[in-house]
Amino acid sequence: MRSYIKIALVIIGALIGAGFASGQEIYLFFFSYGIRGIYGIIISSIILGIIIYKTITIIKKNNVTTYKEFLVSIIPKNLKNEKVLEIINAIINIFILITFYIMIAGFGGYLSETVEIPQIIGSSILAVICIIIMLKETKGIVNVSELIVPILIIFIAIIGIYTATSINIVNKIKEIETIKNSSWLVSGIIYSSYNSILLIPVLISLNKIIKQKEISQISIIISTIVLTLAISIFISMLKIDINIKMLEMPVSYVIIKHLPKFKMLYGIVILTSILTTAISLIAGLLQNVKKTKNKKVILYLICISSIPISKIGFSALIKFIYPIFGYIGILQIILIGLRTQKHNKWIIKTLPFLIFYSKIKTSKEK
Repeated sequence: MRSYIKIALVIIGALIGAGFASGQEIYLFFFSYGIRGIYGIIISSIILGIIIYKTITIIKKNNVTTYKEFLVSIIPKNLKNEKVLEIINAIINIFILITFYIMIAGFGGYLSETVEIPQIIGSSILAVICIIIMLKETKGIVNVSELIVPILIIFIAIIGIYTATSINIVNKIKEIETIKNSSWLVSGIIYSSYNSILLIPVLISLNKIIKQKEISQISIIISTIVLTLAISIFISMLKIDINIKMLEMPVSYVIIKHLPKFKMLYGIVILTSILTTAISLIAGLLQNVKKTKNKKVILYLICISSIPISKIGFSALIKFIYPIFGYIGILQIILIGLRTQKHNKWIIKTLPFLIFYSKIKTSKEK
């Protein structure tokens, strides 16, 4: 397998967590906008591809090794302040840590609901797996993603294809109870921006194995796969015939009711998607403390501390924490754009105006 495909699979593995594979993220950011949600998916996929391309370019150019160094490379000189950098870096690390804890909680919770294993035992299993994989560092992450992520991609695509061939998509989309008090465009941008916060530490950890000439291929592959998978999940949720707001895992409902033979396989998909995201998150955290001598001790502390905190539900995080960090991520996207080629800067500069315009248009439609 070509090296840029392996790297793309690692990044996809970081993106396709429990929130994505369960349908929670797609529902929150796209599905509830009806047909406009499809437009949001297309835009956010393009933005993600651009962010990944620009971010890797900055990382390679400045030989970035930590998130703080990345901040230094994108923040204008007249705005740089050591204390401000430390605060921003701490906030990002806290966000990544919380998300990692929620992945651990989701793993334990799913095992508890499906095979009646006590949640704390299920969470402990994932914590131990993360420790074993991370002791092998980058090589361990690449090996796991190379094995697992293609299976996730194929399975999610199959669900979408099955649904697309069994319903009238256009009519079903028209039946969606759409949100009137928010903007699909803002939602799409927020989805891209909060994912960028999670992805940048992962991209930094992969710096040594990414080749300059492979950046374009990596960005295009990721953008295309995210677009395909997000639309597949969107379409699969059209099969839901009850109030979708009541469902913790919308895709799970579709599988159980319409594809019961795939129930066990879907369970494996959910658990492995949590695993790939968890190891990517822990890799990002460890990369941010790479100059610390007691790196293994920090790994043990993070993983062990996640077990008692695993009582938190991941859906609560998606609904509350992700949008908050999404708005923070928008500022980061603007800074990344301003530090890259001049002919691309107009795209980033127009983001605030697009958001403002979409808000005004939405308010007129109420």
